[in-house]
Amino acid sequence: MKFVVAMMKHETNSFSPLPTPLSSFGRTGGHDGPLYGSHVAEVYEGTNNPIAAYFDLAREEGAEVVTPVAGEAWPGGPVSDDAHETFVQAICDAVTQGCDALLLDLHGAMVTESFDDGEGELLKRIRAVAPDLPIAVALDFHTNMSAATVENATVITGYRTYPHIDMHETGLRAGRTLLRALKGEIMPVIQWGSLPLLTHMLCQTPSRQPMKDVMDMAIAAEAQGRVLNASVFGGFPLADHPHVGVSAVVVGNGEGGPANDLKEALLELAWDRRADFVYALEPMEVSIARAKSLDDGPIVLVEHGDNCGAGGNQDVMAAIEEIMRQGLTDVAVSPVWDPAAVAQMIDAGKGNEITLDIGGKTDMPAINLKGQPLTLSGHVQEITDGRFAVTGPMMTGMQINLGRTAVLDCGGVEIMVSEERMEPFDLGVFRHAGIEPTERKYLVVKSRQHFRAAFEPIAKHIVEVAGPGVCSSDYDLFPFEKLRRPIYPLDPDAAR
Repeated sequence: MKFVVAMMKHETNSFSPLPTPLSSFGRTGGHDGPLYGSHVAEVYEGTNNPIAAYFDLAREEGAEVVTPVAGEAWPGGPVSDDAHETFVQAICDAVTQGCDALLLDLHGAMVTESFDDGEGELLKRIRAVAPDLPIAVALDFHTNMSAATVENATVITGYRTYPHIDMHETGLRAGRTLLRALKGEIMPVIQWGSLPLLTHMLCQTPSRQPMKDVMDMAIAAEAQGRVLNASVFGGFPLADHPHVGVSAVVVGNGEGGPANDLKEALLELAWDRRADFVYALEPMEVSIARAKSLDDGPIVLVEHGDNCGAGGNQDVMAAIEEIMRQGLTDVAVSPVWDPAAVAQMIDAGKGNEITLDIGGKTDMPAINLKGQPLTLSGHVQEITDGRFAVTGPMMTGMQINLGRTAVLDCGGVEIMVSEERMEPFDLGVFRHAGIEPTERKYLVVKSRQHFRAAFEPIAKHIVEVAGPGVCSSDYDLFPFEKLRRPIYPLDPDAAR
């Protein structure tokens, strides 16, 4: 057999000021743009990713593998049409040359300059050139599911975790079901539905309620063999288009029956709990003061309003300024994105004193927020190339490249500044720069949930800090125009 295996991943924040050109799709290995051909396996084989699972399955089957393209970019603003077309054309060209199956590692929340549904458009274009091709799709938990995606796929599975530590497993689930279909053992049919429910990302992880029972129901049905695959998607709420919402996708063997019943049960349970998916905001100053009152460390301060893993700039300094104003010490801050400040620190040299502006270089016009740099003095504690291998449970084995990175010691507060953005989901983000996270009282991470993969096991306390930014949980800040309405909680009387 011959398989085409490809990756196209981006989570698009409609309100992010950061562009997403083709060159952005090289976030993991430090290369510009996507990977092609044999370079795909060189980077991804043996890692915790769906595409790595596809390689494993192909090897088990003795199948030939063609890898036309693979790329993923940190979340940001809409993907350029040129970048999207590059992925679409490369995949369609490979398919037209003939294959037995297509195995796709996608995100599910890509918006482009011209399309609200980047993945759906890709799948429609593939179907136009290969109407009967078996297609397996592995998707992120934050997928905003569309009819175009469902109607043009054979099998769909989604991550069951957030932080996403089951990515390889998700690829295995999709690929194994497709292989059974190729061998004539089953006839996959997808049942799906979507709720007008704009969840808060701090309340949607399947490891805790209200989502836990919903996801556990899906996991049990698949494990018991009542359906082929069952997935629940929390949706990505910082997108502005009609597909946004919570969805359930169940792959059954044939039409109707258990798959449809399960889909309805999953959606009903999620909808009954809709009020529990709303996050209660606490003023930033109050959260930081509460953290200051705690004794045992490490205390992880999770600054979730400026999380690059949801499209944030990673350069908003308000929370860091407040931490310093309140006098917290023994603090280490995860990367602030500021290439210019990195260059200044490198020019100053390790061990030397410097005064400079850090962060605040990016305006956020969608929410009427101006960038405000923070002027700081200290000595340059460390300079690195920003490269390290992930050893934690999320994206295990991947090579990370933060670009050149420098640490400024401001006297009790160490601030890491990098040339590239990264949500800190692995302890290597600190350790590669000589900061041992278990030895600091306070760790400041610009994150929402992914930090839990590596930081939750070492944390004595976790304090969520609602700093400003385009990832804010205050939905009143965002000028939504294209959402389906009514939608909960923007419209409290919304009905399923």
